[in-house]
Amino acid sequence: MAAITSIMRAHQILLSRVDAVLKPYGLTFARYEALVLLTFSRTGELSLSKIGERLMVHPTSVTNTVDRLERAGLVARRPNPLDGRGVLAAITGRGREVVEEATRELMAMEFGLEEYDAGQCRQVFDLLRPLRIAAGDFTEGAEGAAKERA
Repeated sequence: MAAITSIMRAHQILLSRVDAVLKPYGLTFARYEALVLLTFSRTGELSLSKIGERLMVHPTSVTNTVDRLERAGLVARRPNPLDGRGVLAAITGRGREVVEEATRELMAMEFGLEEYDAGQCRQVFDLLRPLRIAAGDFTEGAEGAAKERA
């Protein structure tokens, strides 16, 4: 019970810190993650189903996230030329600017983990790794965050 309580409380604390940085940009962490994912894609656009798959969220959540990003002018939707029924979300120039600015601020505050050094962050990652492997976030052989889900 003590471990799960600590993890859940740490989640609340970190999310609060990160959300405080993202709020002036009109972003939540979920919207920020979607924008980052689009910036990492080869073309700057992905199908909504691919976004959901990579972020491991329900299609309804992806639709809501993209709706909000589109209303803010940070992404645009367009028909998927490879799938007549599908839709692509494409990051806009403004979306790129916002995600770059927000990322700079998040990096400056070490994504809320400023109390920890690099070695301690690696320990946390390593401790949570078996749980994440079991959940399918990444394969057991994958090394580091680069081969994670997003």
